[in-house]
Amino acid sequence: MVPCVEVQTLREHTDQVLHLSFSHSGYQFASCSKDCTVKIWNNDLTISLLHSADMRPYNWSYTQFSQFNQDDSLLLASGVFLGPHNSSSGEIAVISLDTFALLSRVRNKPYDVFGCWLTETSLISGNLHRIGDITSCSVLWLNNAFQDVESENVNVVKRLFKIQNLNASTIRTVMVADCSRFDSPDLLLDAGDSAMSPCRVFDLGGDSSDEVEPASARTKEGLRRLLDSVLDGRAQPQLSERALETRVAELLAQGHTKPPERSAASARNKYLIFTTGCLTYSPHQIGIKQILPHQMTTAGPVLGEGRGSDAFFDALDHVIDVHGHIIGMGLSPDNRYLYVNSRAWPSGSVVADPMQPPPIAEEIDLLVFDLKTMREVKRALRAHRAYTPNDECFFIFLDVSRDFVASGAEDRHGYIWDRHYNICLAKLRHEDVVNSVAFSPQEQELLLTASDDATIKAWRSPRTVRILQAPRLRPRPFSWFASQRR
Repeated sequence: MVPCVEVQTLREHTDQVLHLSFSHSGYQFASCSKDCTVKIWNNDLTISLLHSADMRPYNWSYTQFSQFNQDDSLLLASGVFLGPHNSSSGEIAVISLDTFALLSRVRNKPYDVFGCWLTETSLISGNLHRIGDITSCSVLWLNNAFQDVESENVNVVKRLFKIQNLNASTIRTVMVADCSRFDSPDLLLDAGDSAMSPCRVFDLGGDSSDEVEPASARTKEGLRRLLDSVLDGRAQPQLSERALETRVAELLAQGHTKPPERSAASARNKYLIFTTGCLTYSPHQIGIKQILPHQMTTAGPVLGEGRGSDAFFDALDHVIDVHGHIIGMGLSPDNRYLYVNSRAWPSGSVVADPMQPPPIAEEIDLLVFDLKTMREVKRALRAHRAYTPNDECFFIFLDVSRDFVASGAEDRHGYIWDRHYNICLAKLRHEDVVNSVAFSPQEQELLLTASDDATIKAWRSPRTVRILQAPRLRPRPFSWFASQRR
């Protein structure tokens, strides 16, 4: 039942294929590529190209990510703008799957926020505002997929969250997990030993009703003491400019951060999940922020007008520290389990300079977290490797089905594991880096892989191949003469 037999190779892309995504029905899938096209395919027994959208007229450099909305009527496609090498700007386009018309375009910065659907007609994008040399603020926006509104009083965009970034970190790779789908059986062989890995999960939503003095007063006092010690030369050890900037930013945020909201109807809520960090620009933490029902619409105050001036930043609900460079994330079909590709830092490593993250391992660890309990539940799956250094590291997408988890790798193979027993079941060969994998949501015995060799390969299970190749029994033709001889 493992999809390990290559049945078709698609060569319509002319450059590296970076990402694959299936529609929820499984009838179609989309691919993104360095050739700057988004291609939409019919998923029949023989896969065929349905439509190709060229994004170069919109000043895109390449397309990098796509996602179908819940009813498969719209496609979100994310791309990178043409610009200087260090440019981080991108854009999200919404494409109608009925007419293939481009319905709207939304700015997205940095481009590796990617973007995602929150509801059938609203999507999340990002923006980045520099505050200092290594301090910034990420703003996550909720956007209407249809921007051609008739009334100027109807919102097409609303600010969801505003989050402080320290030490050159930024928010990247946003995705949404639906809490209402958590009522699924636990994974087999859940590991109860919390000491099995260095990953730590912090609950940041604790009650603060026992505070004695206002946060603003504590902030002013902390800043006064810090600045006095620096000016008097009493700061031990001597703080660098970057360390001083980070300390001041932390103190300022203490009095201007809105604590997490709590909701009794948690099953109706959703989690916003993204990569972030606190020590360096390398993404080494996973941030989790609950989205409440009243936040899932663009209706209401425009651009956060209803927020008090003191609550400048939003606090996260949970932070998972993986002590390594995160290069991929994916949700199980029930949205309960989060799978994470990470390249570990050396044990005991310390980040002295946020612009010089620790070296990273070539071996990729595939970690598993239970979003219902906020605990790591599996020992890391290992087999795949990556070689790009930490300052150039890129995303390796993974996917999860009912029984399997699959991932790309830089060793020219895709990999499939058994979700429950941590067994590597198959290696799927390409001629170059495998960037993305995708299971059919309706048929886990079909897997697609996308590679830098500019191809997409379709893989089916031996069982399915046998069924498809079995000779059809044809009815014997009726003969009047033969019936008369009887």
